Amino acid sequence: MTISDGKIKKIKIIKNGPYLVTGGITIKEMIIKPVGKHYEYEEGEELPQSESYAICRCGNTKTPPFCDGSHRDIEFDGEETATNNKYEERAEIFEGKTIDLMDDHRCALARFCHTERGSTWQLIKKSQDEEDRKTAIKSANECPSGRLTIIDKNGEKIEKEYETSIEILQDPEKNVSSAVYVKGGIELESADGSIYEVQNRYTLCRCGKSRNKPFCDGTHIRSAYKDDEK
Repeated sequence: MTISDGKIKKIKIIKNGPYLVTGGITIKEMIIKPVGKHYEYEEGEELPQSESYAICRCGNTKTPPFCDGSHRDIEFDGEETATNNKYEERAEIFEGKTIDLMDDHRCALARFCHTERGSTWQLIKKSQDEEDRKTAIKSANECPSGRLTIIDKNGEKIEKEYETSIEILQDPEKNVSSAVYVKGGIELESADGSIYEVQNRYTLCRCGKSRNKPFCDGTHIRSAYKDDEK
């Protein structure tokens, strides 16, 4: 359970409906921006703030990113298909020179693992170089899905601490609207009442078509999802 400013911060998945967010969690729009051969986040349009709000999960709202009840009109099937086992159980470990990389393969296709110095996987193999090591850590920490985690040779995670927030991602390079980026260890409750493992960062599907609901699997790119066309 995440408590900040005396408020319980939580996301509850409504069966075949939206993500119900409570606890006054800041929400904003962020743009995935290519800069050379790497990517950065840039602030987008300002979004209204509230103690609680519902984020569309079906991809058909006319008031993005917020729910307008369209899930009922289209009889949205939001069945959760993702496993609820722990990250450490899912993740594969790639060994590097001075640091290692955990990879659970949950990918939102945000591409922050690509840098001017090579991919995160390539960088850990040459992490005896201080700049490659720093870039590997930065690129892994900027992966919104939480797929990639750097660990030292003692198995300790090298994770950036994030304040609790929700970011609605836009991806103009791919001409699509991207995932819901959840930061700061916000609790996620399934429609059946069970709790997913609390993670520092993860991405939720908002196009309605992920095959790994509730998490984003990059289908918004294949389906050319754009929230401003609804």
